[in-house]
Amino acid sequence: MEEKKFDSNSIIGFVLLGAIMLWYFYTNQPTPEELAKQRTEQIQDSISKSEQNKEVQTKVIPKEEIIVANPSDSLAFETAKNKLGAFAYSASLPSAKENETVIENDLVRIKVSNLGGQITEVLLKKFKTYNQLPLYLVKDKNTSFNISFATQDNRNLQTKDLFFEPSLSKNGDNQVLSMKLKVSEDKFLEYRYELKPNDYMLDFGIRSQGMNNAINTSQAINLDWKMKTYRHEKSTKYENQYTDLRYLTHDSEFEYMNAMSKGDEKEAEQVNWTAYKQQFFTSILLTDKAFDKAKLKSQNLVQDEFIDTVFTKQFESSFLLKAENGEINYPMNIYYGPSDYKILSKYKDRNLDRIISLGWGIFRWINKFVFIPVFNFLSSFIGNYGIVIILMTIVVRIFMSPFVYKSYLSSAKMKVLRPEIEEINEKYKGKENAMKRQQETMALQRKAGVNPLSGCIPALFQMPVFFALFRFFPSNIELRQQGFLWADDLSAYDEVVKLPFKIPFYGDHISLFPILASIAIFIYMQMTQSQQMNMQQPQQEGMPDMQKMMKMMLYISPLMMLFFFNSYASSLSLYYFISNLLTIGIMLVIKNYIIDENKIHAQIQENKKRPEKKKSAFRQRLDEAMKQAQEQQDKKKK
Repeated sequence: MEEKKFDSNSIIGFVLLGAIMLWYFYTNQPTPEELAKQRTEQIQDSISKSEQNKEVQTKVIPKEEIIVANPSDSLAFETAKNKLGAFAYSASLPSAKENETVIENDLVRIKVSNLGGQITEVLLKKFKTYNQLPLYLVKDKNTSFNISFATQDNRNLQTKDLFFEPSLSKNGDNQVLSMKLKVSEDKFLEYRYELKPNDYMLDFGIRSQGMNNAINTSQAINLDWKMKTYRHEKSTKYENQYTDLRYLTHDSEFEYMNAMSKGDEKEAEQVNWTAYKQQFFTSILLTDKAFDKAKLKSQNLVQDEFIDTVFTKQFESSFLLKAENGEINYPMNIYYGPSDYKILSKYKDRNLDRIISLGWGIFRWINKFVFIPVFNFLSSFIGNYGIVIILMTIVVRIFMSPFVYKSYLSSAKMKVLRPEIEEINEKYKGKENAMKRQQETMALQRKAGVNPLSGCIPALFQMPVFFALFRFFPSNIELRQQGFLWADDLSAYDEVVKLPFKIPFYGDHISLFPILASIAIFIYMQMTQSQQMNMQQPQQEGMPDMQKMMKMMLYISPLMMLFFFNSYASSLSLYYFISNLLTIGIMLVIKNYIIDENKIHAQIQENKKRPEKKKSAFRQRLDEAMKQAQEQQDKKKK
């Protein structure tokens, strides 16, 4: 075999190739300015991309162009200064990195980031989600707290993109965290957080010192607070229905946004507080000095209420901040905690109890002064909330039983008079005698001492109670994750069967308490239908058949209950089930042991013998109007 020889040409080729590569790397190495930019990009890679900034007249500095540099790195610092102006000082401090400071007590743990000086995590220690996970109101950048402002050298900066310097201290037992966005050691914009022991309410303040040469106060300074609310409860539909944006103005005018609309926007003036209220938890921003102007926005994020979702609503608030003598000073508070009436009602001077959905007008009054005290009293010595609801239902039914008695007594009187009313109808037949027939019927009822409306009035008195309780149970956080019988959570639906498909307007599960409540309503309506028939006048010509309408309602009402309450709180269905059972029992007792139709008939006959009482002015005007109508009808007939 031929021996291989040394190839000088190959050696020369490799040397030339190496020289070319060295020349290429030398001529293409980054400049000092480019090295500074690379360092900045490495730091900023850990920061998620911010939302696209709104168009402004002044130059906006994107987050990715913000330079973090130590003054000893002259090139990087000069680049930062060109981008941030006076605020390059804050970017040069050792705190210019994404660290978090923790403040906490037995109820809440709060993390505050150097970037933006804002709260980045809020954990409520005493609560769990519906699937027993830790309950966070703030986590994974679901919220943003930002001040946007123009600088004196025509830049537009946002605090959420700038680094604050933290300082943690004590004020007695309180933890105090100062976050300062500095332009020098003694000139800064400060967020001050103070957390008390055993309290969900944070003392919070925004103030500036010596910033009149850095911030252009002649242009708008806006505080923007955004949040996507996490889903925490079993029923997405139910939780979303009770999640809305609420606010209170300086003249104590309470307002809220439509919870079930796809989107809602409002503008308000002199706003004292804004609350991002969920079913059982709330985030509130309060200010001692009212915001002059506010823009508020709510957006529904639930696409399908029967499909699992991470978020329910997105809320946005933009407040106009006023600078006085070139400085900003707003003493404020932040509340992250439960929507608990016991807790929020303590802040009476700030009307925070309005955050709880207790209804409006008389319904709210009944809940505040009747049902909440009764519930608190019973639950103070009874540990099982299902039993508390049953006892509360018994108390309500006993209180309402006189109205049931009045209604039943009225129907019994109408039943006794019915044969005589039929005689009048037979005597005055035809449309032409309608007025005469009505006059004679009313005269008979008046002589007998029977008021046909007396059966309706008790039902009207019961309606406020019905609507008040409809608001009370879904808003009562004490029922949350409390079990009773087969229901594992009285604040959510009591699923006994999970369906492999979804029924429109019903859902993908079967709840048992609504079925029991629907059956009880059906039996109750069957019992009351005969009474209502007795109170109805015999059908007249040209009038709708009330009997057919009532028979339709006999089937429609239980079906509506079955569909409507399938995804509602089991506590509400439990109340209506027990309430209707008790009402059925009360009616049976009244019918079989209290009401005697023979005595009622004798009393009516005795009443008819007595001299008729003097008519009231209203009765006289009514009779005169009917008489004139009858005379006109007679003239037309002739």
